[in-house]
Amino acid sequence: MMTLPAIAAPMFLISTPQMVIESCKEGIIGTFPALNARTNEVLDKWMTEIKAELADYKNHYPYSKVSTWGVNFIAHRSNKRYSEDLEMIRKHQPPIVITSLGDPGPVAEVVHHYDGLVLSDVINPFFAKKAYEKGADGLVLVSSGAGGHGGILNPFAFVNEVRNFFDGPLVLAGTLSKGDDILAAEIIGADFAYVGSRFISVDESGAYEKYKDMVIDSDIDDIIYTDAISGINGNYLIPSIVQAGMDPKNLQKPDKINFDKTNQSGAKAWKDIWGAGQGIGMVKERESMSEAVMKLRSEYEQAKQHVSLK
Repeated sequence: MMTLPAIAAPMFLISTPQMVIESCKEGIIGTFPALNARTNEVLDKWMTEIKAELADYKNHYPYSKVSTWGVNFIAHRSNKRYSEDLEMIRKHQPPIVITSLGDPGPVAEVVHHYDGLVLSDVINPFFAKKAYEKGADGLVLVSSGAGGHGGILNPFAFVNEVRNFFDGPLVLAGTLSKGDDILAAEIIGADFAYVGSRFISVDESGAYEKYKDMVIDSDIDDIIYTDAISGINGNYLIPSIVQAGMDPKNLQKPDKINFDKTNQSGAKAWKDIWGAGQGIGMVKERESMSEAVMKLRSEYEQAKQHVSLK
């Protein structure tokens, strides 16, 4: 059961099993990238831990509104752990699998066999149609302002266009940092809000301590959208670029897509140069995952009351 129509988005090197577990306990969907587990064996352990802790919590608190969980899977064949991680999905049967990049079809075959749900990240209507045709049950519309490799489309236009041909589960991503934003996502036609950057600084996050502090100290003016970090356009924290010895006003695009080191300072994307969405101005303090979700839920309920009074 859910207490808020939100998904804690899977964030590379940030989302941890404890973040997933605490999200689910608070009634939102918790997710993490499979590749955050640095080996296939660790992934096996993480999935076992998540399932066991949530089952134990439900046994102790049978009337609590515990939500479900999911894993993010890189569906592109360049994923060196493609086969091994897909087998872990087959073994542990996560209720939700979110595919990024590549063809979701082979993943859908595995997940649908145990009646799981496949959501696919997309950045425009063209890829939305492709994912739907390949077997995705739902779509994650990554719009402008999203942390990391965000899209460029306005969320209103994006949702409207996709709703012309798709009536399944729709998740809106990009700058959703308050309960008001979650309600707004529902109003324009999405079923769920993808909340990512709002959770970078929570206690259970795997982000570096300096990363957490930087998110708290930054706002929308500290975000830059550039292809100079990995070769693909994305939103990054300007202070982390400066910290890595690079000039934000003189960035150079790499000769090729590279998720490892930039061609200017040798700094690594995600490890040294940190992604964040345009909504980080709403992050003001350190808090637990539970506290963050409770605030979102309170804001959401207040926003509903405000709208009903109009």
